[in-house]
Amino acid sequence: MSDGTPAMTRFPVPDVDELPDDLRERIDEEEERAGFVPNVFLAYGYKPSHFRAFFDYYDALVEDTALEREEVEMIVVAVSGANDCYYCNVAHGALVRIYADDPHLADQLVSNHRIADLNDAHRAMLDLAVKLTERPAEVDEADFERLREHGFSREAIWDVGSVAAFFNLSNRMAHLADMRPNAEFHTLGR
Repeated sequence: MSDGTPAMTRFPVPDVDELPDDLRERIDEEEERAGFVPNVFLAYGYKPSHFRAFFDYYDALVEDTALEREEVEMIVVAVSGANDCYYCNVAHGALVRIYADDPHLADQLVSNHRIADLNDAHRAMLDLAVKLTERPAEVDEADFERLREHGFSREAIWDVGSVAAFFNLSNRMAHLADMRPNAEFHTLGR
């Protein structure tokens, strides 16, 4: 179930067998799907009500979206790169490699999305996500217009902002708890 990497170092990691049934079911489903339990599941098990809210919103972001899954993951990695979030850079970097079928893109996005091999639409999308992360009060109509020029609908722009905002929260919690990525993430999609 685990590679031995602690899920987090600053708070106690609960024993999965002692978690409420619904959390254990969700963790078991993820282990079946991925082949291991991502440490974020174990970390959020510390507060079951927060686990439920976190993963319900995460599910909504990836299931009810006008964006492609690779675009969602690209936003996650660009935002996490701007926030220096080790956990999300590694874990979602693996998902970028898988969904974009590109072994190099995640590394580029973590370092600086502006130098990544992207089309103009994806660069505009990530420019907004990173601007919302670093300078949220500066987001204005020009940002919306630029995305509309690249074919993004109003709903897609909402989704770009929602993913960026959620992963700003996630990055900050990962920093607070010192969440550690599973070793498996480092090699996925390479």
